[in-house]
Amino acid sequence: METLLRVLFLGLVVMAIGAIGDARAQAPAPAQPPTPAPIVGNIYSVTYIEVMPTSKADAATLLRRYREAAQKEGGNLRCEVVQRIDQPHQFAILEIWKDQTAFEAHGKSANTVDTREKIAALRNAPTDERVHTALSIGPIDAPSVRGSIYVATHVDVIPPRKDDGVAALKRLGEDSRRGEGNLRFEVVQQVNRPNHFTVVEIWKDAKAVETHSMAAPTREFRDKLATMTGALYDERMYRAID
Repeated sequence: METLLRVLFLGLVVMAIGAIGDARAQAPAPAQPPTPAPIVGNIYSVTYIEVMPTSKADAATLLRRYREAAQKEGGNLRCEVVQRIDQPHQFAILEIWKDQTAFEAHGKSANTVDTREKIAALRNAPTDERVHTALSIGPIDAPSVRGSIYVATHVDVIPPRKDDGVAALKRLGEDSRRGEGNLRFEVVQQVNRPNHFTVVEIWKDAKAVETHSMAAPTREFRDKLATMTGALYDERMYRAID
């Protein structure tokens, strides 16, 4: 009797193992992450670079060469390099590329690869590149003038308020482009985080920047943003390097 019970127990164990194996074999394969949709339209790239304070002159020379080479690449609509006014060891590269194909080709170009390698030897922090599409844009060929002030601002709204943030930023762009002393006012939306935005402005001089900061549309926008912001309002002022 004991032998029979052992045989029956072993049989049940074998059946259970088989059932587990069948269940595993029939389980669906893990879902693969979806292929990102291609980016449609112009690509706006903003790259923040921070080098060691003792290396700012070398970085400026290197970034001038990068700018000149990038401007000659196919598909480049604009490439500017600016230096932060109060922190001159910090730079930003402001670029527009015709489409995703041109942007990806640029990322593999000898100029880009060489610049990344040389900046890596000078940097104080990792280079931060943010890729965007247009949200509220004026004329692409709007010029700057010598001595003008660039303002780059990162705007982060909480995801549930993304659409409210989009509406507020569009209104800010429309109003600000009519401001006295404004040369360019662009709002772009980050591709991989659509609740993140970058505002790039060019003003004739410091007085125009100050006047804009006190304008009713600017103050109204800041009040609205306070109810939906996900981070500090990170506004930085620059001048273009010659």
